[in-house]
Amino acid sequence: MARRMWKVGTNSGNDGCPTLYTEPGTDTYVVQGDPVTDPAEVAQLDLADGEAAVTVPRELLANFGPKEPVHVPQLISFEDFSGMFAKLKHSAWRLETRRRYASDETTDTYAQFLAEGRVDWDLDDPWCAGRREQSALGKRFERVRILDEPPTVAQRYLLDNARRNTAVGEDIRVLTRTRAEELGLPREDFWLFDARVVALLHHDDVDNLTEVELITDPVQVLRHAQVREAAWHFAVPYGQFSG
Repeated sequence: MARRMWKVGTNSGNDGCPTLYTEPGTDTYVVQGDPVTDPAEVAQLDLADGEAAVTVPRELLANFGPKEPVHVPQLISFEDFSGMFAKLKHSAWRLETRRRYASDETTDTYAQFLAEGRVDWDLDDPWCAGRREQSALGKRFERVRILDEPPTVAQRYLLDNARRNTAVGEDIRVLTRTRAEELGLPREDFWLFDARVVALLHHDDVDNLTEVELITDPVQVLRHAQVREAAWHFAVPYGQFSG
């Protein structure tokens, strides 16, 4: 069934483009404008298959776009989140802040760590192969892990896990929770991709990952980039941690 569109406003008189439409009863808008067709221009855009872009003047959005600020979380599936690691152009940076991650504790490697104090990591599993392939293309993968003093069992497991990550091209550093709090770092977990989009990881009260929220607002992305700069500057390579 075709959607019914209402014309919100136009800068072109009674017809033609550019024009802004809305679907009644929703917060969905349709923009009518000159299509972007030049291959050199299209190549600069992150368009998926079937997507198109149009050009409209700023005054169209300023005059007829919604004025009230409304935060609507942009949630993506875990599958789409995983795909971001293959699509990134140059870097992915992670801040890990939690004392445990429930998913770790369901693995055979966690059981081995509890029994032996170390893990025999399989460096040829699909995750390692993918990360090694991306690193070979010159893409950077970096993490700062916040550790308690003394670290929890789950954090000590991740310190051992850093041997695996480092072997396939990641750079892992750590920072004590005391220092992180002095620096005013957030308690949220997130990935920063190409310094332009944030994937905010939401967990429930028992440390299960429940949702992944994308943040593309330049102001918020800059805030997370500033967190990265502070955390990376004061963190030390994981092998130097003696807590």
